[in-house]
Amino acid sequence: MKPVTIYDTTLRDGTQGTGISFSVLDKIRVAEKLDSFGVDYIEGGWPGSNPRDVAFFAEAANRTWKHAKIAAFGSTRRGGVSVETDSQVRTLLEANTPVVTIVGKTWLLHVTEVLGVSPEENLAMIADTVAFLKKNGREVFYDAEHFFDSYREDSEYSTRTLAAAKNAGADLLVLCDTNGGTLSDEVARITGEVIQALGCPVGIHTHNDCGLGVANALAAVAVGACQVQGTINGYGERVGNCNLTTLIPTLQAKKGIQVVPDLRRLREVSRFVDELANVPQDIRAPYVGGAAFTHKGGLHVHAVQKLARSYEHIDPALVGNAQTILVSDMSGQSNILAKTAELGFEFQKGSAEVAAILRHVKDSEAAGYEFEAADASFDLLVRRTLGRHQPLFELKEYHCSFRRSALHGFTTCEATVKIRINGVSEYTVDEGDGPVNALDAALRKALRPFYSWIDDLRLADYKVRIVDGARGTAARTRVLIVSTDGSSTWGTVGVSDNIIEASWLALVDSFEFYSVKQRA
Repeated sequence: MKPVTIYDTTLRDGTQGTGISFSVLDKIRVAEKLDSFGVDYIEGGWPGSNPRDVAFFAEAANRTWKHAKIAAFGSTRRGGVSVETDSQVRTLLEANTPVVTIVGKTWLLHVTEVLGVSPEENLAMIADTVAFLKKNGREVFYDAEHFFDSYREDSEYSTRTLAAAKNAGADLLVLCDTNGGTLSDEVARITGEVIQALGCPVGIHTHNDCGLGVANALAAVAVGACQVQGTINGYGERVGNCNLTTLIPTLQAKKGIQVVPDLRRLREVSRFVDELANVPQDIRAPYVGGAAFTHKGGLHVHAVQKLARSYEHIDPALVGNAQTILVSDMSGQSNILAKTAELGFEFQKGSAEVAAILRHVKDSEAAGYEFEAADASFDLLVRRTLGRHQPLFELKEYHCSFRRSALHGFTTCEATVKIRINGVSEYTVDEGDGPVNALDAALRKALRPFYSWIDDLRLADYKVRIVDGARGTAARTRVLIVSTDGSSTWGTVGVSDNIIEASWLALVDSFEFYSVKQRA
């Protein structure tokens, strides 16, 4: 028996978060990923609440799960209605899951003001529902909603609600910090008192409204909680739930409590769920974020090159992440040496080449450039500084125009490009949805007769950032372009007072970098 089990509620509580939504297929794929990762329980949703959850449970019932148990979520029977005739309880059985989690009221404020029933009827609602589900062969978890708020006001009644579930046969009592406002020392004290009073298995369900979702779960585990409920990447209502991608490695790597078989898959799982939810990955997420093991300051880089743990609390490979060295105006020679080594260059510290590269980086960043997300432009900066770069073409001229016809109701952008390649002049014209699209099309048309690979790459993302907003419409603009050939991606950056020129610089760098890859 594991000392702590993981109960994932990404597919139910997580989808209550702003901007989080999954299709039926998405939910199945997430559940399969969590199952293969080693999560113990996967809460699929609330049967009967919406067609997607109904379809999910129907599909889940036909699948074989390697490790996890699928759980359906619902509430206690309604007041004044027998449990056998309560349609919502019936749908919990019809979901055909081995586990059912029911939520009940523990706070008298909710019992009398929200449900509108007597305290004794509330206790009966809890007991009747648990007993009915147990009689029908289900493993039953009881979620005590708003438990910590309730316990502060009336610990005696709050404990009676738990006892009602326990005495009816509940397999686990889950203490919920539903409002997310309880502090860690209070979570530990109250959880300890409940375990001592009732002598039965207790779980913890926390929210992150004070930024303590993970800390509160750890506090409960420290005093004997044997299950943690949470979501991948901390999705959830308001600011989210206990973040399992932070909790799991903390339990396993820091506390020595084994909860999943292979922690190295953690970042893969995190990114997979973000991708299906169609939300940006949090680069600053502990353990799994892109910045979690990133070093920028020169002193830090110098130290981690000698001894990684001097500035890294764990080996990033343990959670499927990797060390990253950035170059910026804060860089020292150690940054340059580390970053250029990643690109296949070898320099000696203190060499003239390193000094020249560092000077160009600092000058460029002073002008508004950033290379943190533009490794390809940094690669080209190094090559140009060393005189090792052969340009794709010689630019003669480019031009963009935008035309809107009020009479005919159309808009169009047109671009012309004049370049010289191997002594041959090319002059091309093309149109696009916007000036950058038109420039891209015209440049490709000019390059296509000379470079057969030009259509293998495409633009995957385009971002514009104002560098010095105090100048208003005259502000300097930084453009970041992400390109891909289908198997790899790279970022390039351009900076100018003119957004068209900034875009052109980033666009050309993308093509130039790909040509380097082709020659390699």
